[in-house]
Amino acid sequence: MGHSQEAELVRRFYGKAWNRWDDTVVDELLAEGFAFRGSLGNEVHGRSGWRAYRDAVRSALPDFHNEIVELIVAPGQAAARLRYTGHHHGVLLGEQGSGAAIEYEGAAFFRCDDGCLTSAWVLGDIDRLRGQIHADTPRP
Repeated sequence: MGHSQEAELVRRFYGKAWNRWDDTVVDELLAEGFAFRGSLGNEVHGRSGWRAYRDAVRSALPDFHNEIVELIVAPGQAAARLRYTGHHHGVLLGEQGSGAAIEYEGAAFFRCDDGCLTSAWVLGDIDRLRGQIHADTPRP
């Protein structure tokens, strides 16, 4: 797998499977046994596990957006620095949303094999996120 293929997999994962909520690309992007640890700390397995995680995020943050700030690739792996944004409407980390804007950062480490993502381990700045969703007034 060439370096550009790893980069393309990660870009499609965020650009289509996440930012466009495009379920049609999930089966081609993610290996059947895809292992995922999300920025919120949840760990899931398989395509259906990832879809359930994504849908839970979407119910809390209907306009959730992933921005790749930096992407580094090597054979069979990739690392990304990310910025997450959206507006908190549903339940997130046990808190009901008020429409407040959220923005936090994270880092994701991917493994790739045979043209698919096989795992992603993501660490998000949960302290920053908690501070924003516990705020009493919505941010513009």
